[in-house]
Amino acid sequence: MILEIADIRIAPGQQAAFEEAVQRGIASVVHRAQGFAGWKVNHSIESPERYVLMIFWQTLEDHTQHFRGGPLFAEWRAIVGPFFAAPPVVEHFTLVGKS
Repeated sequence: MILEIADIRIAPGQQAAFEEAVQRGIASVVHRAQGFAGWKVNHSIESPERYVLMIFWQTLEDHTQHFRGGPLFAEWRAIVGPFFAAPPVVEHFTLVGKS
């Protein structure tokens, strides 16, 4: 299992619209992607324009090749991209441990 973390900054005052767009984009686009295994998004308390989007993928290639390299990525970006104040910072993680 791979965890994609996207650190997202949006334009001021767009929180409610962005939160709706993320949920709509996941439900209508990302959930159809090969290897998609779940998601969550967190909103910063101290920085109101900051969100951390976490998407779980079966493999790294499911995200980097199949999703980002395919037509679903353009659909996703059309929904959430207009809210971005800057390009998201995206990294991938593997699980080391949990309780």
